[in-house]
Amino acid sequence: MLLTVWLFVQGLTLYLLATWYATQPGLDPTNTPLSMFFGQTSLFYLVLIFIAPVLTMRLFAEERRTGTIEPLRTAGVGDAALVAGKYAAGLIMWAALWAPTLLYVWIISRYGRIDPGVVASSYVGVMGTGLYYIAIGLLMSAVTRNQIVAAVLTFLVLALLFLGGVVEMVIDEGPTKDLFGYISLWGHMADFAKGIVDTRRLVFDGSLAALALFLCVRVVESWRHGS
Repeated sequence: MLLTVWLFVQGLTLYLLATWYATQPGLDPTNTPLSMFFGQTSLFYLVLIFIAPVLTMRLFAEERRTGTIEPLRTAGVGDAALVAGKYAAGLIMWAALWAPTLLYVWIISRYGRIDPGVVASSYVGVMGTGLYYIAIGLLMSAVTRNQIVAAVLTFLVLALLFLGGVVEMVIDEGPTKDLFGYISLWGHMADFAKGIVDTRRLVFDGSLAALALFLCVRVVESWRHGS
């Protein structure tokens, strides 16, 4: 059901972008339906901010509520390994959502020209975003036994991170603007959607994911003390 809804929304978004693009002569040639699809519309970010909590809210919270997490913890599986396994499952789900969108790329290539490098960098950006989106969602799922609360907490954290990009647009030049620009998902995907693979963005993705996973392991360890 989730995959169906996801593909319907994404397919409709690409269709609307392609239709609009076809009726707008003289556009910047670096902007294409695909580049706009990967991060140049607010709908792209709204969908991601909603989908990540749905993917991750059950990973720990529901298992703790039902008690099905206990057999794993008493079977000799270390806390770090448990978190790593859940995280890998979340990333696989994230990749599974995006894999069918390759069909959109194929369809557009049948009717126009695409740049394989730009397409590849766009997916690198999407997977980089998934690294820390899933890690944050996993952390929020670990801190509560209620999956709805976990989803809401994840949404709030991701929304705050997204707002960093909005703040960048409204403040003057300076260190503060640079800081918000660094954490801006809008700027992140705008670069990748144009074929610019900025390693600073990937370092940010990996660092934030690592921090969230570190905290998640600590939360899981605290369960042993009844916290």
